[in-house]
Amino acid sequence: MKHHKLDEMVKGWFVGAFVPSCLATDQCEVAIKRYAVGEKEDQHHHKVATEITAIVSGRVMMFEREWQAGDIITIEPGEATSFEALDNSVTVVVKMPSVAGDKYTGLAG
Repeated sequence: MKHHKLDEMVKGWFVGAFVPSCLATDQCEVAIKRYAVGEKEDQHHHKVATEITAIVSGRVMMFEREWQAGDIITIEPGEATSFEALDNSVTVVVKMPSVAGDKYTGLAG
């Protein structure tokens, strides 16, 4: 048995091909992310990975649209979005595969 704390992970990411990690794998990445109202992430896209974001609590803005608890957004490679927490929010994010450096700021080109 192993035991970890989410607070020990980088920005909530706890599964993937990075350190620290609870499970090192290049198959996927998994995070539980907590945001305070008003927190933002710059627009970015992935060239290889598909990213799935499940809104567990709160409201967020992605793709210039409001999403709330229970919504699941699948972002295909090449699709770009920014992120803003409209309320204190919690998300679960799954990215497949885990590819180092596959995060590009701005619009896909």
